Amino acid sequence: AADRPTVVETYNLRKVYRTGFWLNQKVVSLHDCTLSIYQGETFGLLGPNGAGKTTLLKLLLGIVRPSKGRGLLLGAPLGDRAVKQRIGYLPESPYFYDYLTGWEILQFTAGLFQIPRSIQRKRIPELLDRVGLAQSAARRKPLRQYSKGMLQRIGMAQALINDPDLVFLDEPMSGLDPLGRYQIREIILSLKAQGKTVFFNSHILSDVEMICDRVAILAQGDLLCAGSLQELLGGTDAYQVKVKGGNPDTLRNRLDGLEFQDGYWQGHLLGSPQDFLASLNLMGAQLVSMQLARPSLEDFFVQQLTQRGIQESR
Repeated sequence: AADRPTVVETYNLRKVYRTGFWLNQKVVSLHDCTLSIYQGETFGLLGPNGAGKTTLLKLLLGIVRPSKGRGLLLGAPLGDRAVKQRIGYLPESPYFYDYLTGWEILQFTAGLFQIPRSIQRKRIPELLDRVGLAQSAARRKPLRQYSKGMLQRIGMAQALINDPDLVFLDEPMSGLDPLGRYQIREIILSLKAQGKTVFFNSHILSDVEMICDRVAILAQGDLLCAGSLQELLGGTDAYQVKVKGGNPDTLRNRLDGLEFQDGYWQGHLLGSPQDFLASLNLMGAQLVSMQLARPSLEDFFVQQLTQRGIQESR
């Protein structure tokens, strides 16, 4: 990724809030955060509630100002107005004028970006179709009659109305049922296919593992680690295999640490998966499962928090 241009860069970004009756107490929401995100990648920011994920997002978007440090977005300093034309944003709990219809809210957002009516007439139906709201009932219904999933999808459509280069999504799968999560996931994958850069916060780790090129873990305002899944979880060439039947002497040549458990032979694969699958019949064995012998992102995430004595509160 490092050979691609960076679209998001932060250098020792820090945010301190003042609280209390006299604003005499300081709460550090984000410690010195240094991060790079590359063009065309899908980047997932993980962390428990209160980790500072939304604070970092608001700093990047120029909604709040950093107490210390600096950052660049698409080559311009944080808060640069011209850059906002090239950014899409879906907040965690989007608020819309609920008397407007789905079509009208997209028309309103397009107006903020000064998108010509001729382009709006083409883009709005395309976006409604893309987020699964193209049917006439949904597009003509006022937003107050939308379900949580429908609001999330119209929120995604408004984030894409200006055909942005960089899209920020704050907990895009929050509160959605499995079908809604699948639809949002497919939209993110389609953005990736178009070469867009997607930055999103989430604590639904299975979704992150499926769609992200790189991830970072934030906890109590500290950036604990950042990297690709392969860098963080280990290599992708180690497989754990389980087979039924077969000669143990023959299997031992193919599977390291061979063990017999619950009626199955299992061990770590030696050599390529393709060679092993091709020789299964000759060994008189039947494949039951073959999976990467590395921890899941969830296991890694919990381990990182536990090592630092941080309680996860999802």
